Amino acid sequence: MTESKRPAKALSTEQIHHAYRPPAGWSAIPVGIHKASTVLFKDCADLRQHRPRDGTSYRYGLHGTPSSYTLAARLASLEGAAHCLLTPSGLSAITLVSLGLLRPGDEVLVPDNVYGQNRHLSEGLLPQFGIGHRYYDPLDAKGFAVLLGPQTKLVWLEAAGSITLEFPDLIGILQACKQHGVLTALDNTWGAGVAFKPFEIAPGLGVDISMQALTKYASGGADVLMGSVCTRDAALHDRLNDAHEHLGYGLGQNDVELVLRSLPTLELRYRAQDACARALARWMQSRPEVAQIMHPALPGSPGHAHWAETSAAGAGCLFTAIFKPEYSQKQVDAFVDALELFGIGYSWAGPMSLAVPYDMRRSRSLPMPCAPGHLVRFAIGLEAEEDLRADLERALRVLG
Repeated sequence: MTESKRPAKALSTEQIHHAYRPPAGWSAIPVGIHKASTVLFKDCADLRQHRPRDGTSYRYGLHGTPSSYTLAARLASLEGAAHCLLTPSGLSAITLVSLGLLRPGDEVLVPDNVYGQNRHLSEGLLPQFGIGHRYYDPLDAKGFAVLLGPQTKLVWLEAAGSITLEFPDLIGILQACKQHGVLTALDNTWGAGVAFKPFEIAPGLGVDISMQALTKYASGGADVLMGSVCTRDAALHDRLNDAHEHLGYGLGQNDVELVLRSLPTLELRYRAQDACARALARWMQSRPEVAQIMHPALPGSPGHAHWAETSAAGAGCLFTAIFKPEYSQKQVDAFVDALELFGIGYSWAGPMSLAVPYDMRRSRSLPMPCAPGHLVRFAIGLEAEEDLRADLERALRVLG
């Protein structure tokens, strides 16, 4: 039967197998968004052909589309890396690194000011696989070096630390890890690829892995959950890629689209939020109700000297206020409740400023290098500085 004499197709068949294909040559500023589970091959030989996992070919939508490969390539450039894997959240990126690199009998060292979910992973899931952990003081590189042993296969770093924002002695810790041949993974969500380059913290010295919760700065809209894991070493990337496939990590291309749309403004937003946070942190430091402000760019804040030698280009949107001991948790909570422009909720780097009171007694193993008192972490959004200051000043009156 010739082509012209083939019977007409049913409506549903025609829609699925329609002959029209868009012409080549389309060019626009936004990246095209490709949604697919199934990837089509031109013939059986093409189906059976070996396909490298480097973003140059496609096998199945779970492993990448032109859209997600584009996002991964841009994030690798942002971090100064050669390879990038995308995950459904920041926590899943952390889990990928720890489960992908650690084996029974291994040990991971974790900073005592680590993100809470990384702590829970180390204490909860990893022991089920026979993986041990110990906490270290991120400000004490000499004390850290003593902990390194033959079982230590991975060291997590966080700059700045979660909630209390101590900035670690990155250079001292990395030097010790390099001497012992131990892999290092940095949670670089705070730095976002803007504050400093994680693979070039000092001449000849950098981390092996940089992960981010793209939920924060890369997204910027408080509407996406996503993570990334960047590396320079191809063999290390392959190990992580194996684990990535075993865990079945995938992400929606609509979310990829949102992060791609936000990346061009990442540095502008980071700088604006950084400037506003520094101004408000300095102002809060002068308030009589406040015992201490934790902010890496402020002299006297724990780890300020380490920040100055590694990341003076940026300091992010976060600072923490420790209120004087005479104020009870109830009073500090009342202050937070009285804020009108600050939302009460987790995460940060979105358009709205946030304030969250924390009780650190259940999330630290070592003494904290800060004044006694109840604390509140502030995440500064994109509101005007004068409006946020007026809101803080008004809410502070409830403390009496």
